[in-house]
Amino acid sequence: MRRLLFAFLFIFVLQSGLLAQDKYKISEDDYDNTSIEMADTFRADGKIYVVVGVLTIVLVGMLSYAFIIDRRLRQLESEVNEL
Repeated sequence: MRRLLFAFLFIFVLQSGLLAQDKYKISEDDYDNTSIEMADTFRADGKIYVVVGVLTIVLVGMLSYAFIIDRRLRQLESEVNEL
């Protein structure tokens, strides 16, 4: 029953066009574009530092979590080997 429901929903999403993107013509100006407006705007407003700060916090959090899990796993492995 789950497979049937999943198949129905998958086909519905494909048929409804939710996964489709609008097509637009690529011009020569698109290939010559060397600046990224969003990054320039963030840099001009000083918001790029907020973005970098949040990314740094998330990365440090993930690495510290992985380190803590690794340390706990080593302790459990040593307890199992002692038994």
